[in-house]
Amino acid sequence: MRLRIHRGTKEIGGTCIEVEAQGKRLVLDVGLPLDAPDDVAAQESLLPNVSGFRDPDDSLLGVVVSHSHMDHYGLARHIGQNVPVWIGKDAHTVMKAASRYVHKGYAFTDPHFITHRTPVEIGPFQVTPYLVDHSAFDAYAVLIESDGRRVFYSGDFRGHGRKARLFEKMIENPPDGIDVLLMEGTTVGRAETGRGVQTEDDLEHQFAHAFEKTKGMHFVWTSSQNIDRLVTIFRAAKRNGRLLLIDLYTAVVLEATGRDTIPQSNWQNVRLYIPQRQRVFIKNRKLFNDLGRHEANRVYPEDLPGLAGQAVMLFRPMAMSDGGIKASLDGAALTYSMWEGYLERESSRKVLNWLKDHGISWQTIHTSGHASVDNLQQFASALAPRSLVPIHSFEPDRFGDLFDHVACRDDGVWWEV
Repeated sequence: MRLRIHRGTKEIGGTCIEVEAQGKRLVLDVGLPLDAPDDVAAQESLLPNVSGFRDPDDSLLGVVVSHSHMDHYGLARHIGQNVPVWIGKDAHTVMKAASRYVHKGYAFTDPHFITHRTPVEIGPFQVTPYLVDHSAFDAYAVLIESDGRRVFYSGDFRGHGRKARLFEKMIENPPDGIDVLLMEGTTVGRAETGRGVQTEDDLEHQFAHAFEKTKGMHFVWTSSQNIDRLVTIFRAAKRNGRLLLIDLYTAVVLEATGRDTIPQSNWQNVRLYIPQRQRVFIKNRKLFNDLGRHEANRVYPEDLPGLAGQAVMLFRPMAMSDGGIKASLDGAALTYSMWEGYLERESSRKVLNWLKDHGISWQTIHTSGHASVDNLQQFASALAPRSLVPIHSFEPDRFGDLFDHVACRDDGVWWEV
């Protein structure tokens, strides 16, 4: 077996790994680089040079997508429709639901599904997925076996989320005999992600305190696909006797999880509020079936001022122009709960200016979707690979000071396992 990392040996995002054995090939992830242009057509030029992506090649057996973050699947829309794709079923259900509402939304056509610790035979490869704790729903690490060799791709993972028990189980009972560990290192080099990283439970306490201090509406600016974070926010709101206000996009995503343990639009402490721009979007896209399924607890613009001191609202920039929200800003506050790098975007600066113009105080409450250095060391020690290859990191040169048996590789270069 041999490997080639097309992108990821010296950067976060855009991950793509090609594996070859017995003349057949399998690809792990087809990610969009973080610095890619917004124009979808222009992104096609970034597709890695894998034979079979653009023109048919029978030696390419397919693509395994570890999870539903754009930096791991965002270029898949440009590969040929004849290329089979494997992904978690629940991950794809959420992707498909969200694709109707988000810019550049995309879902696969008739993918194959992977499940936790259930091996799949794909040509000469045996692929075993391992469900991991990550900010993406239904995310996996992947064990690839062929020719008597075992390669473990960590995907993106952490040990401090609401599914931390998955990390603990991996440490307690890891796969053995790993020849190569392709391990993400997003947090390597980040001072704030060493020991003592905050858990989702820690964030719940912080949110609850922030909500308690807020006289009026408390907005939370976060991703509607970060299910762990939505659960955290709901629990914190409930502790303060506040309602959680969500829009239709969020309601559809929560519904797509298929979990009755995850907040839904018809729960007692949840209300549906649809900003004006989303109402227009629903009408133009004819998403009336979605609306019909979720409008039981709907509130309207004229209701918001009376609910302001009793509610937490998930915020999106389109809400700035909404009349109901404009009438509900007295005593309001906002919490930002995503990667702080996004605040450098022009669209984010417009929100910050809007907050300033309306005298709305804001703060950040967030924790990474990626493992701390401490957890990475536990992970590497438990799997004890013969060779550890850094991936999904801007700091591969630091791995040698933190882990054993590190072998840094370059993008685009094949090597034998």
